[in-house]
Amino acid sequence: MNWITNYVRPKINSMLGRREVPENLWIKCPETGEMVFHRDLEENKWVIPASGFHMKMPAKARLKDLFDDGVYEALAQPKVAQDPLKFRDSKKYVDRLRDSRVKTDLEDTIVAGLGRVQGVKLVGVVHEFNFMGGSLGMAAGEAIIKAFEKAISEKCPLVIFPASGGARMQEGILSLMQLPRTTVAVQMLKEAGLPYIVVLTNPTTGGVTASYAMLGDLHLAEPGAEICFAGKRVIEQTIREKLPEGFQTSEYLMEHGMVDMVVKRHDIPTTLARVLKILMKKPMDAAKLNGSTPLAALPIAAAASV
Repeated sequence: MNWITNYVRPKINSMLGRREVPENLWIKCPETGEMVFHRDLEENKWVIPASGFHMKMPAKARLKDLFDDGVYEALAQPKVAQDPLKFRDSKKYVDRLRDSRVKTDLEDTIVAGLGRVQGVKLVGVVHEFNFMGGSLGMAAGEAIIKAFEKAISEKCPLVIFPASGGARMQEGILSLMQLPRTTVAVQMLKEAGLPYIVVLTNPTTGGVTASYAMLGDLHLAEPGAEICFAGKRVIEQTIREKLPEGFQTSEYLMEHGMVDMVVKRHDIPTTLARVLKILMKKPMDAAKLNGSTPLAALPIAAAASV
């Protein structure tokens, strides 16, 4: 036992009123290097004020920001088998799940809720990237399917915010099976005549991009979001060619017809409400249209429904 370390120093610190300072009070902008106080960043919806860089936004905070007055009915997380393959790499899969649950206070990567966005009832589904990279496993796939079923039963649209590294390798083929399962759920919603809108966030990659993330009636994307199946470095090493600047960003994909609109985070609720009212042929509130996306800027498919 070290008497100075274990007794004297804590006693002096308590007398002087010293406190431990959390390490994440200041957050660095990846684009400019600017340091932003965490409360200022949260108040600005996790967008760097000076550069406009869109940081990753926690799933629960995104749902609260999406719905009117932050009020929504949280959808329950379905129960699935835990670690069905008894997978272990450098660490047991069950330990990774436990650590992610402690870190995020979530059961898995999908958070879903039913509420209203400027009066339009919808089901919102969000990936939590901090939960094992937002990876798609059995629990996530089941939660997405239940959200689609809820939207069908409520006769309302579904909006999803993917942020994922792809399929969850610890669940192997069981993870890959979620791709066709969620694709069937998308088709069920469309057969019910209900809109399905995808808001692509950073990053949206792998099997998620290869399934429900690219099957929307309308694809919105946040500025600068990375959207792809395989990463830029993997493609360059495979084809042995240098890819264009900004390749796989939301702006590049919009120019090449894979994304309909690039929308800043602050404008997403208003844009979604307006588009959904067009698609569902609901009356528009003229007072809320000021500063929103003009009709001429909407994709042809949406504008043709007016």
